[in-house]
Amino acid sequence: MSDAPDPSFQDFYPEHLAHCYGCGRLNAHGYHLATRWDGEESVTRFTPAPYHTAVPGVVYGGLLASIVDCHSTGTAAAALYRAEGRALDTAPAHRCVTGQLLVRYVEPTPLGPELEVRGRVAEITGRKVRVLSRVLVGGRVTVEADVIALDLPAGFGDPS
Repeated sequence: MSDAPDPSFQDFYPEHLAHCYGCGRLNAHGYHLATRWDGEESVTRFTPAPYHTAVPGVVYGGLLASIVDCHSTGTAAAALYRAEGRALDTAPAHRCVTGQLLVRYVEPTPLGPELEVRGRVAEITGRKVRVLSRVLVGGRVTVEADVIALDLPAGFGDPS
């Protein structure tokens, strides 16, 4: 039995749509966020580097918004597959982008510990998926977000 984690949602993105700075596995300079189901919630873990600072000891808010954004759009795409009863590696591919990102900074996010981002699908309406996400540090919520993700039309960005 392997101790390797299950593949992430982002592992299934088609190559032409896997270059996102936050979650694209093919972006050499990106964060390589990896989101997976944990029951009815999705989870991503990320440890900011010392240079991801706002003020000493606190994570830069733009980074937090970026992480929540990618986590939520990945969750939305996986939720569309789940709603259709399909595996993540089946066609046509779902890939979501942000239509709206509302972020509320509850308290400063300390720089140093691992961040846990958790999301819950609140609603799916056609190509629109609403995801409620939060950033936790040691079980404490530091950021809350309400994201509207939009499924890209079939064939979007396809090089063929």
